[in-house]
Amino acid sequence: MKKEIVVNRAFEETRVAVLEDDVLTDLFMERRESEKILNNIYKGKVQNIVPGLSSAFVDIGFGKSAYLSMSDIVAPKNERKIENMLKEGQDIMVQVYKEPISTKGPKVTMDISLPGRLLVYMPFSKNIGISKQIEDPRESGRLKGIVKELKKELAGGVIIRTEAEDAAEEEIEREIKYLSRLWASVLNRFNISKVGTCVHKDLGVVFQTVRDHFTEDVKLMHIDNGKELKDVKEFVRTVSPELEDRIVLYDEKKPIFEAYGIEDEIKKLKSNKVHLKSGGYLIIQEAESLCAIDVNSGKFTGDENVVKQEDVITLTNVEAAKETARQLRLRNIGGIIVIDFIDMKRERHRKKVLETLRQAAKNDKAKIKVWPITHLGLIEMTRERKKESLFALLGETCPTCHGLGVILSKESVFTSVCHEIEKMKTEKYFGKIKIKLHPEVAQYFCERQKRLNELFKNEIIIIPSDSVTREDYNIILEQQ
Repeated sequence: MKKEIVVNRAFEETRVAVLEDDVLTDLFMERRESEKILNNIYKGKVQNIVPGLSSAFVDIGFGKSAYLSMSDIVAPKNERKIENMLKEGQDIMVQVYKEPISTKGPKVTMDISLPGRLLVYMPFSKNIGISKQIEDPRESGRLKGIVKELKKELAGGVIIRTEAEDAAEEEIEREIKYLSRLWASVLNRFNISKVGTCVHKDLGVVFQTVRDHFTEDVKLMHIDNGKELKDVKEFVRTVSPELEDRIVLYDEKKPIFEAYGIEDEIKKLKSNKVHLKSGGYLIIQEAESLCAIDVNSGKFTGDENVVKQEDVITLTNVEAAKETARQLRLRNIGGIIVIDFIDMKRERHRKKVLETLRQAAKNDKAKIKVWPITHLGLIEMTRERKKESLFALLGETCPTCHGLGVILSKESVFTSVCHEIEKMKTEKYFGKIKIKLHPEVAQYFCERQKRLNELFKNEIIIIPSDSVTREDYNIILEQQ
């Protein structure tokens, strides 16, 4: 598989795209105005403890209080009361593991983790864990043995990441030393800082991508900014010096995201409709904590041959399953996800679609759980959500429909105005009536001027105005 990373560095925004066989699979954005706090470590102060919720709220200098669950507190395991674990006013070190989403504040943990490219260092843990993606028991045993030997003088636990597979002992030793120095630095800053200070800032989007995605299977990493290229090469010399030659400067006149067709893909992400090659399409409806995805057959209109029809439906569903996994990654959709596939009668076809979805979601860095397909053709799944979706980053709630996705029809506005004027007549208002409306709605009213005149004996004047929204109207009464 051909895998490439494309980096676009602009004044206000940095964008990183991951392509697999020229298909966009991951998209990351970082904007100057939207400061990222995910994985940052803060010196916080316990504001209040809520025993009924087994949680506490912590001031980390962010504005909104951070939520700390009892399960995220580092304390003796036999302690079961949160009020015995923490005290109000206590200074604690916390790490953000979920950014603020909508009206909710950030979620934090006291169980700090410092990720490297090969390992994750857990200062308050004692265990050595290993990625489930490393399936070879011999390789797993080798890596655990190396880490166990190297961390004898390092307190805390270590998780061995997938990227550590086949890594040399020297590489692992270098990373353990780096993470050890980093933790010492975090501790020092915590001790000398005020409450609300960020004592460790996670890597920016480019370096984060290098750490998590820039592996042996990446052929090239294209960067369109000379300074960014230099910084990335310096970083790679520390973590993966053997990959430095794969980082190249893009200096063509055509913007890099346009040259790779990524700009067009981003425009498509703004739509809730995703077309499939088979002629079918997905409709993605995203809410605050739930996402519904509907699979439609589109151009497929059926066939007299029932077996053939079932086969075509299955092929459409299989394609939809692959595309759904891709769209969830690209749009960073998390929480509860319900997918309504086209109904399939045969159990083996339903199993095939389910397995396709699970396989397609394997490369996703977020934690995913998929439940079996129901008799209604629904698949329920959950996807880890650490920050707001791409849609929330690119857009904001429509001031007209307030996020509903629909606005009042012209007929509904017409009916509302009629009710309003009838009410005014009942209250003995007489004279000339002026109605100020959005130009499109005003046209609708003008076409029904006769009906208005029949219903109300007063003279009615329609006034188009760009200052009035599509759903709104102003009724002006002029007394005789």
